[in-house]
Amino acid sequence: MDHYIPPDSRIVDADADYEAYAAQDPVWVPPPPRIPNPRASRREFIKGVIASGTAVSALSYTMGGRTAHAQNAAAPERLISVNVNGQTRPVDVTVNETLAMTLRYKLGLTGTKLGCDRGECGACTVLIDDVPHYSCSTLTHSLRGRKVTTIEGLEGRNGELHPMQKAFVEELAPQCGFCTPGQIISAVALLKVNPHPTRDEVRMALSGNLCRCGAYDHYTNAVMRAAREA
Repeated sequence: MDHYIPPDSRIVDADADYEAYAAQDPVWVPPPPRIPNPRASRREFIKGVIASGTAVSALSYTMGGRTAHAQNAAAPERLISVNVNGQTRPVDVTVNETLAMTLRYKLGLTGTKLGCDRGECGACTVLIDDVPHYSCSTLTHSLRGRKVTTIEGLEGRNGELHPMQKAFVEELAPQCGFCTPGQIISAVALLKVNPHPTRDEVRMALSGNLCRCGAYDHYTNAVMRAAREA
C-alpha cells in the first residue's frame, strides 16, 4: 500500500477479508530509547547549576537594592493619624485596610457594623466630612485630613442620646437592630442638609441602607419625628 487509508474511509464489500485489511495497516514502531552519557550529563548539570547561580547572585546584587528602595518609596506609611469622633487617633494600618476594619478591630468602635462587606447593605455607614460613606469600601489611608463620625460620635457630652437616636427609640424603629447604626448615620446626614424633608426625601436618603426586618416605615417615621422636634 503506497499510502495509508483510514479504515472508516475504505469502501469494502460485505464479505471482505477484514483481517487482510488489518494486516495492511502500518504498525507504529517506537524509536529506540536514547541513553544519555552519564558522565557528560553530570558535567553539563554542574556547569548549568554554577552558571544559573552566578546569574541570580549578580542580578540580586545589582537590582536588589534598587527594588527594595522602590518598594519602600511606593508603599504608604503604616502608622497614620485619623480624626475619628473629634479625636486624632494614631493607628497602624495596612495598605489595603478598609475603614470598617480599622474602626472595629483597631479602634474598638464596634457600633459600625459589617454586613455585606462590599458596599451594598449600608450597615457600615459612617460620616466623612458630614457625608455618608460605606466604610467597608473606603480605604483608611485615604482619610488623611478628613473627619470621620461613627454612631459612637453622636452621643452628647454627658452620654445622652442624639435626638435622632431618641426618635428611633420612641418610634420603635429598630427590630433586630443590626442595620440601625447605618440608618441613623444616613438620617443624621440628611437633616444636616435638609432639616425639613418630605417622606419621599427620607426614603431616598435611606435607600442605601437595607433592613432585612423590613422596618422601613418605622425608620421613616422616626426621621420625620426627629425633623419635627428639631
